[in-house]
Amino acid sequence: MKNIQLLGLLLVIVGSFLPLVHVPIIGNWNYWKLDHSLAIACWIFSAGALFGIVNNSVKMARISAILLVLLFIFTLFAVKMQSMEYFSFMPFKSWQEKLAGIVKLRWGWIVEFLGAFIIILTKNNK
Repeated sequence: MKNIQLLGLLLVIVGSFLPLVHVPIIGNWNYWKLDHSLAIACWIFSAGALFGIVNNSVKMARISAILLVLLFIFTLFAVKMQSMEYFSFMPFKSWQEKLAGIVKLRWGWIVEFLGAFIIILTKNNK
């Protein structure tokens, strides 16, 4: 089962370089373009999961993967809030929401969440 968890970890690491958010005119952003501290947190939690996988500590791997899922949810929330804040100069709330809606989430999130859930759901064969 280590191999499946390592595959999940690989998906999380690769997912941090895939397009996560599309900003018109600017292009696609990955974790490193979104925020360096969030990307570093993602890699620290991934290192914790790797440590748990290598040392057969299922509990540590699952805790790290749960922290990764919480980080991804926080990042999604932060992206939506930041896009609303970015267009706060607009006089009407409906205009703010319309312009914030042009910031789209991309397919990289599927890879990120899939990798973390693989780590969480993999059973241990002891």
